[in-house]
Amino acid sequence: MSSNLDPAVAARLKRSPDGLVPAIAQQYDTGEVLMLGWMDDEALHRTLTTGRCTYWSRSRQEYWVKGDTSGHVQHVKSVALDCDADTLLVKVDQVGAACHTGARTCFDADVLPVSQ
Repeated sequence: MSSNLDPAVAARLKRSPDGLVPAIAQQYDTGEVLMLGWMDDEALHRTLTTGRCTYWSRSRQEYWVKGDTSGHVQHVKSVALDCDADTLLVKVDQVGAACHTGARTCFDADVLPVSQ
């Protein structure tokens, strides 16, 4: 699939075999980790140019803009590539719930016990 992503950025990305990069959404002002989504080059391009998070749905095989159906929008504040160039950190201003279950974050319902 072709993309309008800046070729210099595209050249740096290390993608999974299916062409995707994990994208962690984090609340920009509190540091709260909200969710994990997947982006291909075009989803990243759309995210960078529209200011709204666009993800690739692996189950539906289509793009989705966070909040288009739920109203729970992610306004992009910054996007960073990790040191291995295989994960994105998207700092957002989350409006409403980030999780499809209606929870603020996808990471607070099932905290696993840690031995000390």
